[in-house]
Amino acid sequence: MTVLDNWNRWKDFLGDRVEQAESLGMSEETVTAFAKKIGDYLSEYVDPKNDQDRVLKDLWNVADEQERLVLARLMMKMVTSDTTKTHQSV
Repeated sequence: MTVLDNWNRWKDFLGDRVEQAESLGMSEETVTAFAKKIGDYLSEYVDPKNDQDRVLKDLWNVADEQERLVLARLMMKMVTSDTTKTHQSV
């Protein structure tokens, strides 16, 4: 099973990568641009494995470039919020 097969594993994986990038001193703008590139790749080459992935792909496909950056930022915000909650409850 890959991280793309399970929604929660994917969010955890992405949240960890965002935290790593931030700890290395990358700006939010740089991390967002990278997240957008990941979104572009996934939309183009990866078949959605679950309903959540399908919704994201459909939103990505109808979005223009600016809206894709917003979606990337929102995904980053969602996964870092989830990661923060997880670390606080441990």
